[in-house]
Amino acid sequence: MSQQQPVEGHQYPQQPRIEHEGAPVPPNPYPLAGDGTPTQGEPARVAELREKLVQVRREVAKSVVGQEAAVTGLIIALLAKGHVLLEGVPGVAKTLLVRTVSSALDLDTKRVQFTPDLMPGDVTGSLIYDAKGGEFEFRRGPVFTNILLADEINRTPPKTQSSLLESMEERQVSVDGVTQPLPTPFMVAATMNPIEYEGTYTLPEAQLDRFLLKLVLDIPERELEVEVLRRHAAGFNPRDLSAAGVTAVLGADDLADAQRAAAATGVSADVLGYVVDLARATRQSPSVRMGVSPRGTTALLAAAKAWAWLSGYPSVTPDHVQAMVLPVWRHRLQLRPEAELEGVASDAILRSILTQVQVPI
Repeated sequence: MSQQQPVEGHQYPQQPRIEHEGAPVPPNPYPLAGDGTPTQGEPARVAELREKLVQVRREVAKSVVGQEAAVTGLIIALLAKGHVLLEGVPGVAKTLLVRTVSSALDLDTKRVQFTPDLMPGDVTGSLIYDAKGGEFEFRRGPVFTNILLADEINRTPPKTQSSLLESMEERQVSVDGVTQPLPTPFMVAATMNPIEYEGTYTLPEAQLDRFLLKLVLDIPERELEVEVLRRHAAGFNPRDLSAAGVTAVLGADDLADAQRAAAATGVSADVLGYVVDLARATRQSPSVRMGVSPRGTTALLAAAKAWAWLSGYPSVTPDHVQAMVLPVWRHRLQLRPEAELEGVASDAILRSILTQVQVPI
């Protein structure tokens, strides 16, 4: 496939380099004019929604430096109604990133610090006895919010981790036989430290499969780290985002409209077949014990449609699929023990598969 070049003067975010530098950058066929109206027949409301999401990126940049790909990943997850797992060493702004994105959205947000003694009821809520009424009443936990920041999710035992499964999959909480629906929209943004093993618990495969994306946050480049220090030297306080000028630019109604627009993005039969061929290639890899499931293929399709819409495309291209393969599938592969001993990484396997599977033209 020939590599495409971005449209000159394009003001929307370029293709997210989410751990995959080989993906070409698609152009935006619907560049906006200076007044925010579409230039090639795109509905004005759709253009307005896309511009608001771009403004979210600008608001986040007031607080977070050098994590543009992760910001784009969070926006894609919101559009695709998915959840995000953020992995990185301490101090790369994982928590600050989620807090800043939440501040740029007019949505309710709650944070839970996961610890070894955290109980399921501390997340979902529990029954409390009302002495006056003589009855038990359900007291809602922090999961009843729009964006739940699950900080250091791997520091709590599997019993508490699994308390999120129903919330993430069904958007509801069941207590004592009564089902409580969660607010709309709902997203879990979980952080995880990959280098500490003492006092941590491995996330079950069933839980990992519920995350739409796994984003890896790296140490910033030297110039970006200097910019971080410059901001702190000028008085930046990461605990006071309002002082940094971060304001909400997108509400629940706007997000719901954007989600519907992204879901309506077209996809051809050839692209659907390409997604399935990539998934089947993971199942046949000699280094993989268990490849991508059908849930993984639907997740990749949803993420590719969200990215295509955010890029201004009326339909999904193989480029959009390739760009999302690593963040959507890197946490879904179960490698063989011998491959893990040899240091084989999921990202390397997926990159190899991308070069081997024929791309529809």
